[in-house]
This record gives sequence, C-alpha cells and structure tokens, in this order.
Amino acid sequence: MKIGILAVQGAFIEHEKMLSTLGVSHFEIRQPKDISTSFDGLILPGGESTVMGKLLHELNLFLPLKEAILNDVPVFGTCAGLILLSQTLTNSTTTHFGTLPVSTKRNAYGRQLGSFQTTQHFERIGQVPMTFIRAPYIEEVSDGVDILATVDHHIVAVQYKKQLATAFHPELTSNTSVHEYFLSMI
Repeated sequence: MKIGILAVQGAFIEHEKMLSTLGVSHFEIRQPKDISTSFDGLILPGGESTVMGKLLHELNLFLPLKEAILNDVPVFGTCAGLILLSQTLTNSTTTHFGTLPVSTKRNAYGRQLGSFQTTQHFERIGQVPMTFIRAPYIEEVSDGVDILATVDHHIVAVQYKKQLATAFHPELTSNTSVHEYFLSMI
C-alpha cells in the first residue's frame, strides 16, 4: 500500500509521521510528475485552504487529483482538506474539488484563539482525541454521507463512498485510529 500526501502547504509532515508509525509507504505530491507514481490513497492535509487551492492550480495538480478522487481513489481530508473536498462552502463563494456532497463553514470555531482539544465518539472507532485549529465544521450533508462524529451538535467527521473528511487534525495526536480507519477503506 502506498499513500500520496499533498505537500504544497500545511500539516503534511505530521501525516507522514503518522503513516510511518503505522509502517505504511507514502510519498509527497508537490508537482505533476509525482502523480505519475502509482498510489492507493490520497491525503489532503490541514493548512490554509485558500493557499492550497491556489497552489493546486498553479502547480497543475488540481485536475489530475480531482480525476483520481472521481475515479474512487480513497481520499482523507483533514481541516483544510475537508474544505477542499466540500461541494459547498456556506461562508465563501469558492469551491475547490467539490466531490464531497456537504456544506461546510470555514473557520467555524473562530480564529486561532478559538482552537481547542476534546475527546469525542467517532463511529466505527470509539473515543478519539480531536484537535481543532481554526477549524471548519459541516453544516449540512446530502443523502449517502455518513456522519461519523459531532462536537457540540456540529458535524466534524463524515464519510462518503471512499472519501473521509474530518474538521479536526488526527495527525496532531499520538492516536492512530482515524488513520487506521482510512487505511481500512483502501
């Protein structure tokens, strides 16, 4: 198994460390030639979604990655990765990949000072530590989207077919269960 990690901005190194802990082969996606490498799954890390969206287009990564997602390559988006996947952003006119049929609110918990940690139930896993940093949350899901976790009545994790998305950063904890769940989807 080999996982490609978008590495143009954000918390990609933390995902690499998590996959290394699990003994899973991975590589960084920084330019189109990197996508010519065969991969079984894709991680879209947290970071700044506006910058990531801009770089995806400037580096000619947007269309090949969207095509991979549409061709059912399993994808895991965390925080900004959730925003990149979301079909609609309720407080922005921008849409990036738009492959995940949810409506997401950017910076829903406020600015940096609104960052927090909690432990909550995650369907199919159990209790999971969750780190939120300028995090979004999902306001609405379409049919076929499984809600996997909520915090204070806000949706913070979903699965749609082979797309997994979290508003929090599981890569910033020592708990590997969410990454293990993603790998089980492959």
